[in-house]
Amino acid sequence: MAVRKTYLAVIGTALMLGGCSFSSEALWPTLAGEEETTQQNVVANQPVGADAITSYDVAASTEPLTGVSQTGTFVGTKVENMQQELNRLKSALSNHSNELQQLRGQTVAHSQAYHGTVAAISARLQVGTTPGNPVLVQQWNTAQSELDRVNDDIAALNSLANKVAADSTLSTFLLESVRSAYQVSGAVDEDHRQLALLEDETNRTTVLIDRLLNEISESLARQTSYVSTERANLNALALAVKNGEIFGDSLSKRVFQSQAAPASSGQRMVAAPSDRPLVVIRFDTASVKYEQALYNAVNRVLERRPQASFDVVAVTPNRGTPAQVALNANKSKRNAQAVLRSLTDMGMPSSRVRASDATSASVSANEVHVFVR
Repeated sequence: MAVRKTYLAVIGTALMLGGCSFSSEALWPTLAGEEETTQQNVVANQPVGADAITSYDVAASTEPLTGVSQTGTFVGTKVENMQQELNRLKSALSNHSNELQQLRGQTVAHSQAYHGTVAAISARLQVGTTPGNPVLVQQWNTAQSELDRVNDDIAALNSLANKVAADSTLSTFLLESVRSAYQVSGAVDEDHRQLALLEDETNRTTVLIDRLLNEISESLARQTSYVSTERANLNALALAVKNGEIFGDSLSKRVFQSQAAPASSGQRMVAAPSDRPLVVIRFDTASVKYEQALYNAVNRVLERRPQASFDVVAVTPNRGTPAQVALNANKSKRNAQAVLRSLTDMGMPSSRVRASDATSASVSANEVHVFVR
């Protein structure tokens, strides 16, 4: 008897598991062709997930609505017309969903090509190279072109968002038309049964359109932020190629993270200029390499004080004739402008850097002082 009970328990468990599987598939239908799509994405070396496949059953839900029969009434004719409109809407939804997947695939390919080129440039800079290496300059131009392709994908994604928004407006109008048809006199019971079927299908299609529109909006925001960040990184990389040495990530990345971080309640940081300069750059030779030291110093400050701003002061020695002082002042201002451009090329927003000039009897050559405020 015990053996028989165990045997029946095993059979019951198997039936329950089978029933659960069937119920899960019935309540949460999988994507039509989801396994095939996943396998194709793996073969194409594309990520599988929310950014590679849609998270809802578009393929099954965009099948044309059938089963509407002619009743010969005015309402029946309206039902037939609305059925045709719904099927056209379903077809457009399917096409737009496929277009979204194609755009995502293109963006993945373009991003991979871009990061591969940037990695090659960074690797060469890491081991050291000559300033303005023409090979790296060509690679940088290639990286910029590849990032432009990602930007073109964003434009196509924005165009797709407009199309789906038009579909959303049409689906709302169609749903209101179906519900209004219930109030039209002269309908038979079959007309109302078909109207209920049409209302359910229109509701389902409206939900899918809204979800697709939300996915496109999220992708647009994410890709736009990505391209903006990489533009700043490319600017910093251009300066590194020009000098033949790598600096690091763009300073704008730290600025962006500090702005995104929530401020603690009841506290406010007030920045004040420091008495001692953060960096002193002495221009006593024709060529002064200061970018790496400047980047490291500013980067360390941003790690401790993400909201810090900087003053770039051109300091001129107060020695010699008035004409010599004036000439030195002009040279010092040009040096300060070069330092200011270097900071912006490293990703520092121009709104957080300001330039000024001063004279001093304690310096023997033109200098540029960088203060933290």
